Amino acid sequence: FGYGSLIWKAGFNYDDRLVGFIKDYRRVFYQGSTDHRGTPEYPGRTVTLEPADGEVCWGAAYKISKKEDKENAIMHLEVREKQYDKKAYLDFFTDPTATTPAISGVMVYIASPDKKLNKNYLGPASFEEIAKYVNSIYGL
Repeated sequence: FGYGSLIWKAGFNYDDRLVGFIKDYRRVFYQGSTDHRGTPEYPGRTVTLEPADGEVCWGAAYKISKKEDKENAIMHLEVREKQYDKKAYLDFFTDPTATTPAISGVMVYIASPDKKLNKNYLGPASFEEIAKYVNSIYGL
């Protein structure tokens, strides 16, 4: 399940892409990036998920059937998402009124807020600070 740039830039082969959401999480710009959006001295902000009862996070789930494509996707994601210290396997929904998930066990990379496990966690910032950073990335 991709909830950030993975939505539009997978970087691996897949059979199908399904738009939908996971429940009880929200997307936040709390994770630091020292490789593709910053440096060790000035980490950039990237999105991660945090638990949030009653909220949903939209994104895309990818179906990969071929063993070789699965292995390549995992290798790609382990490098791409290396600053995220946790994986979760969650229910994925496509219909906001559904009580049964469309898919169970989609893999999601999450950056935990525990600084002992995740040295790049930046945590909350003001709306203005995050907006300034996001605007600078996209030249707005």
